[in-house]
Amino acid sequence: MFFLVYVLHICFLVYTLMLFARILGSWIPELKKHKLMQFITYYTEPYLSIFRRIIPPLGRIDISPIVAFFALRFFESIIMRIII
Repeated sequence: MFFLVYVLHICFLVYTLMLFARILGSWIPELKKHKLMQFITYYTEPYLSIFRRIIPPLGRIDISPIVAFFALRFFESIIMRIII
């Protein structure tokens, strides 16, 4: 049981780091061509697009990734409570 909780926590942590890298990478256009950034974009775009459809950008600022971070933490806590 402890191993499953640990593995799930690591998975959520890795995905959170991928979201963070995606947000930072969006500020540097040259990174979009990099293979690692393309990998990160491929796996984070479906999740972020859910929030972009719900929350429109405020001018040039897109706050949907912030909501996505909170939602990911919320889902993690719910899943951990169900398992434990």
